[in-house]
Order: sequence, then C-alpha cells, then structure tokens
Amino acid sequence: MKTVPGNKDRTVIKKIIIPVMILLLIFTLILATAVGAVYIPFGETVKIILKNFHLPIKADFAEGNESIIFYIRFPRVIVAMLVGAGLAVSGVVMQGMFRNPMADPGILGVSSGAGLGAVTAIALGLSARSLFFLPLFASAGSLLASFIIFVLSSKRGKIPSLTLILSGLAVSMFISALTSLLLTSILGDQVKEFLFWTTGGLSARRWEHAAIAAIPIITCTIILITYARDLNVLMLGEEEAQAVGLNSSATRKALLFLTSITTAAAICVSGSISFVGLIVPHMMRLIVGPDHKILIPVSAIAGALFVVACDLISRIIFAPREIGVGIVTSLIGAPYFLFLLYRARKEGGTI
Repeated sequence: MKTVPGNKDRTVIKKIIIPVMILLLIFTLILATAVGAVYIPFGETVKIILKNFHLPIKADFAEGNESIIFYIRFPRVIVAMLVGAGLAVSGVVMQGMFRNPMADPGILGVSSGAGLGAVTAIALGLSARSLFFLPLFASAGSLLASFIIFVLSSKRGKIPSLTLILSGLAVSMFISALTSLLLTSILGDQVKEFLFWTTGGLSARRWEHAAIAAIPIITCTIILITYARDLNVLMLGEEEAQAVGLNSSATRKALLFLTSITTAAAICVSGSISFVGLIVPHMMRLIVGPDHKILIPVSAIAGALFVVACDLISRIIFAPREIGVGIVTSLIGAPYFLFLLYRARKEGGTI
C-alpha cells in the first residue's frame, strides 16, 4: 500500500520542511566546499566563506586555502545550487500547467532547444568572446522550442498530455539532428566544449557563471511562485479554470516563457542535466501535497540539494577522474523513475 502522509501529518510537515531543508542545504553546501582533493576543515571553510562576505572574522588560514575555497570550490557549489533549483522549479511548473507528471524540460524538448542555441554560439566562436553569448543563445533556443511545442500541442486552447509528449519528443529529435549537423562543421576544440553539454558538468565554474545563472533563475522563480494559485486551478481542469475567469491559454504561455528562461539559464552554465525536473517535484509532491504555494519553493530547495549532493558524489566517489554531474543524476534518477513505473503498474494506477 502507498504510504502517503495524512492531512494532519502534511500540516506538520509543511510547517517544518522549509526550515529543515534550508539547514540541510547550508550544511551540504559547506560540506561540498570543504571536501576535495585538498581537504580543508569544516570550521575553517565556514570562516573563509564568512570572511569573504566581509563579515568580521579574524582567523589565519593555511596558505592557498582561501583561494581554493572562495575562488574555486564555492562558486562551483553555488552554480550547482542554482542549476538544481532552476531545473526543479521548471519541472514542477511544467507538470502543473500540463497536468502531466511526465512533463519535464528535457522530455519536452526545451533543454534540447537551449543546447542547440548554446552549440550555435560555440560554433560561431561567440562563446570565446563573452560569457553572455551562451545564455543569450540558449534562451533563444529554448523559447523557440517551447513555442513550437506549444503550437503543435495546442488544440482549441487545450493541450492533451499525449500530444504534448509526442510533440516534445519529435521536436527534441529534430533539434538533436540539427545539433549533430552543426557539429560536423565545427573544430576539434569546439567539439570538446560541446561534450560538456552532453554529460552536464560543473568543473571550472566561476563567479561569472554564478552571476549569469542567478539573476534569471531567482527572478523567474519568484515570479513563478506568484502563479501558484493559477497552477492550482489549472490542475483542476479547463472547466474549473474558465469558471474562475482564468485565461488558461495566456497563463500557459506566460508560464512556458518563464520556465524556458529558467531552464536556459541553468543549462547554459551546466550543460544537460537529466531527471532533476522530473524526479524532484514528484518526490516533493508525495511529501507536501499538490499545493504549488508550498510545492514550488520546496522543490527549488530540494533540487538545489540534489544537484549539490550529486556534484559532491561525482568529485569524491569517482576521484581522481571526475565525471559529469549529469551522469550521476541519471544513475540515481533513472532507477528511481523505473521504480515509480513499476509501482504504478503493480497498483494498477498512474504515476
């Protein structure tokens, strides 16, 4: 039998889950910053971070530790946090607005569109001129993919789930073909840069990458939280949306625009990272319920925690040869997703 929290249990969980998860995220952030090829004590790591945020901390550190922590490891961990939060928020919003637990930026082709835009910037040599060309092209690619999928899936203002998934797969395959065609005309060094996108990685991430991702992800997440009520209404169906005067088509367009920007901002600094937007919202929905007022912020924290933890695993367990964090998320996410499918089939229901 399913073990779903009751109403009283969920009320208690909703009151404590955000503070508990924030504390767990902070601990994981510091742990991921402290652990590496050169281990730096937990307490010293905290002091270095606080000192560089201009807090009155007086301490002497071993030579080189401050540079390792604040200019190498901590930016990477912050980027991982932002990417995880952005992908999880995009996933939960897509699942809500399309009333489909299978909806995800990767499955619906949005990630492929962002990847094509990024590869285009690489092929044109623009990524070497400025860091800002990658997010610009990635955003354009994801928006174009989202628009095409929306047009193909929409029928009289409604978007059937099966049509949505099939349209996403078709658009994703077409974009992948264009990406492969583009790869045949680029140089060897540029191909290596593209491989970063295929596995998803966070190596050599700097504060510049964190700044690029932070502004759109944080801004869009805050705006998406304001759409929580509309998402709750969309979950009830088209008739209920019309009954309360909600323009479901316009709302979906706005939500699709915001999630596309969020996904592009995440992917442009991390490459393609799978299953975050699919698995994390599903797990959080089982814990806190379907109310997007709590589900969106909880999913953002959980997604950040998940990617930071996976990045830590990629650096520690697979040392000294580091692997892409996207490989770790797939190794964890794919079996869990298969388990969900198995359980749904066994119980005769759906995910």
